[in-house]
Amino acid sequence: MHFPREVHLQATYRILHYLKGTPGRGILYKRNGNTILEAYTDADYARSITDRRSTSGYCTFLEGNWVTWAMELKLNFGLCKMLSRDLVLKLNFGLWHAQGICELLWLKIILEDLKIKWEGLMKLYWDNKSAISIAHNPVQHDQTKHIEVDRHFIKEKLDSGLICTPYVPSQGQLADILTKGLRTPNFDRIICKLGMDNIYSLA
Repeated sequence: MHFPREVHLQATYRILHYLKGTPGRGILYKRNGNTILEAYTDADYARSITDRRSTSGYCTFLEGNWVTWAMELKLNFGLCKMLSRDLVLKLNFGLWHAQGICELLWLKIILEDLKIKWEGLMKLYWDNKSAISIAHNPVQHDQTKHIEVDRHFIKEKLDSGLICTPYVPSQGQLADILTKGLRTPNFDRIICKLGMDNIYSLA
């Protein structure tokens, strides 16, 4: 906002063009009868073309319905010469996956407050096998305290059996819609899976 450029204007036009073409699109919530808590987390390392900042995001589902989501631009750790690429990847790993786990735990508390008894397994879908390996690996390779805290938090929830981390292929990573600029076919495929329907096309 303080330094607008042509690229920002073009992005605004794209948003307005999308909104004008989809006045009836919204999220349709359906009763599926099975209380399942799931989350998808993703991060896009230094993808921003204007400042090379990383974007992370997560979206959560209850009974297959999209209920919460968030995305955030991260600090540009690539400018810090003291951090290796391996350390940056570990830092991003801890930040975005820990946020997804916290959101799932918060939703579980909400269900308990609503007197909805549920003892099922929460699923946190990742499209990065290396991140899953880091989460399950008991050997410490962390180099800073805040990364170690995030990793311990994640592993504690995995060991407790409260959360599992199934692998999902990149084309099935629904959080991509929050972290990446997608081509139209991929964008349309994901919003369909998110349960976004056009009320004007529903019979």
